[in-house]
Amino acid sequence: MMNTANSFRMLVMCGWLVGVLTAVGCKQASPPGGAAATKGPPEVGVVVVKPEQVTLTTELTGRISAQMVAEVRPQVGGIIKKRLFEEGGHVRAGDVLYQIDPATFQAAVASARAALAKAEANAFSLRKKEERYRQLVTIDAVSKQEYDDTAAALKQAEADIESGRAALETAKINLAYTRVTAPIDGMIGRSAVTPGALVTANQETPLALVQQLDPVFVDVTQSSAEMLRLKRSFARGELKDGGQGQAQVRLLLEDGGAYSHAGILKFSEVSVEQSTGSVTLRAQFPNPDQFLLPGMFVRAIVQEGVREQGMLVPQRGVSRNTAGQATALVVGTNEVVEQRLIDAERAIGDAWLVNDGLQTGDRVIVEGVQRIRPGVAVKAVPFVGKAVAADSQTTAMKP
Repeated sequence: MMNTANSFRMLVMCGWLVGVLTAVGCKQASPPGGAAATKGPPEVGVVVVKPEQVTLTTELTGRISAQMVAEVRPQVGGIIKKRLFEEGGHVRAGDVLYQIDPATFQAAVASARAALAKAEANAFSLRKKEERYRQLVTIDAVSKQEYDDTAAALKQAEADIESGRAALETAKINLAYTRVTAPIDGMIGRSAVTPGALVTANQETPLALVQQLDPVFVDVTQSSAEMLRLKRSFARGELKDGGQGQAQVRLLLEDGGAYSHAGILKFSEVSVEQSTGSVTLRAQFPNPDQFLLPGMFVRAIVQEGVREQGMLVPQRGVSRNTAGQATALVVGTNEVVEQRLIDAERAIGDAWLVNDGLQTGDRVIVEGVQRIRPGVAVKAVPFVGKAVAADSQTTAMKP
């Protein structure tokens, strides 16, 4: 009786276990018409492409140069007696920088003054004699020859006076040159000589250097091929002048920081450097605080022009195929994904400037591209991330 009851309980438990396993297996199996079939197409974020005004710029490397540079050299020789400026300070045109021993030049002035006085005294005597002879020759009191000799001597004396005046003026100029002055306003550097040094007229080594640092020039180079490309773009009407008369230039310093003052492009060189195939551009920047120093390496961001119908696509929506071509995934007709080959000219912040391959109104996929492929049906929703360009005018910088 006991064995019969135990056998019955075992049969009941085995039946229960089989039922549970069957139910679990049925739940894990996904029927063809289950939840997966009702999930629908994947959702992707899209950005609608539209033309907008884009200001194009290019980044060029260059160096700072002073607006005016004057090398201070002595124009007479002698011993330096004094240095009358502070190194690194500001000087004005005409300020005395060095004093050369003037003793010999003062003596030369005195000698030239005495020679002039002697010539004037000689001329005075001959002038009176010529006046008397002029009257006497009319009555044959003196010979014609004597009068002519006297007149010639007077002219010689008058010429000696002019020569003496010139010699005196030269001596005075040389005496003035013993006071070496600043030729221009500007900042003066270190002195190459000290008091007691012997200097010579127009020597090769300058005594000091004076530079005007406000404003300063920035000389940068651009390839001639790039300049030709820009000129053709203007000729075709793809670009136009910004309308400010002179192109605006911004400056990036060696540490990557931006310079606070904007500059203007002054001119471009009229010839191409044969060894490098580049053209020099010169920009002018205000430098009221002498923050920019000659020789400093900088990067200038030069405005090229304005593209009225530029198309910007977020960089996250652009990729490269195995051939290195830029591509974008676009939601086409019937909400099916299409792959487009595009011409991405340059980066503009977090976007690409696209010249070809997209049209106004195209929906470029920028979110969810990892879950899709061309030919797949998707559900397009507006991308709610950061806007490509918040302003109506976007600046494009060529890398």
